[in-house]
Amino acid sequence: MRILVLGAGGFLGGHTARRLRALPGARVTDGGRTPARTPGDGFTADLATADGPGLADALRALAPDAVVNCAGATGGSPLHLAGANARGPALLSEALQAAAPGARLVHLGSAAEYGAPDGPRPSAECDPARPLGLYGATKLAGTLAVTESPLDAVVLRVFNPVGPYAPEATLPGRLAAELRRAGPDGTVAVGDLSACRDFVDARDVADAVARAVTAPGPLPRLINIGSGTARPARALAEGLARAAGFRGRVDEGGHGSRRSPAVPWQQADITTARTALGWTPRRPLDDSLADLWAAHDRSAEPAR
Repeated sequence: MRILVLGAGGFLGGHTARRLRALPGARVTDGGRTPARTPGDGFTADLATADGPGLADALRALAPDAVVNCAGATGGSPLHLAGANARGPALLSEALQAAAPGARLVHLGSAAEYGAPDGPRPSAECDPARPLGLYGATKLAGTLAVTESPLDAVVLRVFNPVGPYAPEATLPGRLAAELRRAGPDGTVAVGDLSACRDFVDARDVADAVARAVTAPGPLPRLINIGSGTARPARALAEGLARAAGFRGRVDEGGHGSRRSPAVPWQQADITTARTALGWTPRRPLDDSLADLWAAHDRSAEPAR
């Protein structure tokens, strides 16, 4: 089975590519904006700027059985967000229709597409999407481009991923970096951590992608991927502090995400993932945080 993973150099893309390589008989090609170190060993494409015919030609030559799109942007200018999150999936869908119409497309969406729920109620796939900011709006545009295409396609709407190699653009990655900088007895300045979020291990997300790639027959167009449990962001900080052996102070008087106060509570309804994919999250949050810190701790060690 030939599988192309776009965004393989990113946080979720890296975990996904590693998981897919463990599938029997899988031939996984990493795709990204920069060329592979070994010529002919990867697929170079920037969906934000690529031209349709060129992308279609490259896909036709690769002839994938499945394409997993983990590429996207969480920050940057409005033009950058629109290009990466909205134009990219639309361009990819059209190129696949022209070059590999029988391939399955698995696209990673975001819980930010939902916006704020009406009270503390899990968000289900049938709920209206009401994004509150540009990031969520561009991710929703990308989701619609995929779900409204004639392809054999599914969008996995991922909630808040955590785990090894989480980047500083995410709350877990930023907390790990701040704990490292503060030292065991220092002070870490963050924003308000009272908002509740659904944290899911990135490796569990990768497991869901593997099931979506290999599932027989058509899948629902949209599937939530989360832990199914809402936890205060404060619990995330406390768990990561324990993993790091941090004895200092976490000061919530700093600058935080502007989105947190607008979405005070969010949790995934993962019923569809269970029934359509046979998937349930397996890794407890404490294990995710311990593995995040261990990976961050190793990366901070000086080269020998």
